[in-house]
Amino acid sequence: MVERRGRILLGKMGEGHREAQFNLAKILGEAGFEVIFTELQEPEAIVKVAVQESDDHIGITTLPGADIQAFEEIFALLERENAEDISVTAGGILSDEDIVRIKKMGVKTFFPSGTTFEEIVSWSQKNIN
Repeated sequence: MVERRGRILLGKMGEGHREAQFNLAKILGEAGFEVIFTELQEPEAIVKVAVQESDDHIGITTLPGADIQAFEEIFALLERENAEDISVTAGGILSDEDIVRIKKMGVKTFFPSGTTFEEIVSWSQKNIN
């Protein structure tokens, strides 16, 4: 029996370079995950694609100008779609106060700028089916 690979959708909030997100997608793919790399920012689009693609996880890159209230909307949409089993993490640039807020909303963990790809892959291997 072939083990199912974990499926991760990568989205973003805010404006900035996509190079780190692109590199993360490549590294996660090399680590055995199926990665759906997008530049989606709208919560509705992120959740719609995650549900359609039967993703296990949504990873959001937060860039300057990110609206963290969008995380509340993502969780509400996941609930509406009966897809609360899709976990969510974020990484990038946020204030300590905003990190606390998004974790209270349901974000599993936040990877601050400077987190190595190896740390993200290790967390993913332990926490994403």
